[in-house]
Amino acid sequence: MSGRSPAFRVQVRVKPRASRSRVLGVDAEARVLEVAVSAPPVDGAANREVTRTVAKHFGLGRSKVRIVSGERGRLKMLEIDDMDWDALLRGMD
Repeated sequence: MSGRSPAFRVQVRVKPRASRSRVLGVDAEARVLEVAVSAPPVDGAANREVTRTVAKHFGLGRSKVRIVSGERGRLKMLEIDDMDWDALLRGMD
């Protein structure tokens, strides 16, 4: 057993083809993170941009953010190491 805590999972609503990539905010009631990405949803470009944008916003390495479901839609489930709901909300300040 490694002692590592389980990764945090959060739903993300993606807005592709935005003017710039950024975390837009969080819908705390629905527990959904909203992320705009400048990449188009073609050949996984938007998915790569989602993980990069979320990692950068929260000061994490890109390998700590993974898409675990929803790779072909706008609503995705991310798994993020070293994160929990409270830390996510603090990162939105």
